[in-house]
Amino acid sequence: MSRSAPYQPLWLKILHGVSGILAIAAIITGFLVYNTFDGRFGKLAIPRISTIIDIHGTFAVFFFFIFPAFALYSFHAGDKRLLQQNSLQNLTQVGRPIWWVSLQKIANTLMLIASVLAVLSGRMMKEEWLPTGQLNHAWYYLHLIGWVFMVGCLALHILMSSNVGGVPLLLSIFSWKVRPEDSPTQWFSRLQNWLSNLSANSGGGINHFMQNNFPLGVIEVIVVGGILAALILPLFAGGE
Repeated sequence: MSRSAPYQPLWLKILHGVSGILAIAAIITGFLVYNTFDGRFGKLAIPRISTIIDIHGTFAVFFFFIFPAFALYSFHAGDKRLLQQNSLQNLTQVGRPIWWVSLQKIANTLMLIASVLAVLSGRMMKEEWLPTGQLNHAWYYLHLIGWVFMVGCLALHILMSSNVGGVPLLLSIFSWKVRPEDSPTQWFSRLQNWLSNLSANSGGGINHFMQNNFPLGVIEVIVVGGILAALILPLFAGGE
């Protein structure tokens, strides 16, 4: 059965595309950092890149800048693509279309959690730890866990998206088709409407989610809290 190509909103394509490229670049360079300065759990015999920490840090910083916008978009305009109240219940229907769709939404949600774990732990690390052989800091171990978590979630995200939407879904991400209501000329008015809706929904977007989709509301609190912690805690961290 052929599948019609779905439409992806322009803002989603921009935020998803940019954050995806930066995340993959951070994952690859993060492995190279581990491979160069650690390698306790296995390593590859590849040439050493002396500036790899700076390269990884650059991708990570740019990802940190774009991630809050992508997360807010995902939890609000894109909330239908994330965990729903019946998603876990639908996992009992193994092999059926709703099972795959539920897995995709769970994978999308886990990707946000993995991202905030990697961002927060990375922000709390000191640049001099690895070059000087300080490999036993708790934040470094958390960063390694975050890296593994992100790799697994990214693989699951791609696998589930491919299964649910097939090639048309993957191609729609790169389509330049823009609907009139999605035009950049409408962005300011749509932003005003979105902000108005946030303030009208029980005093704020998170409260609205807590009432209408409690599991996703809890996850939004965790992700937003993690982003704020990644922004604030490094200012007070004096190292371990």
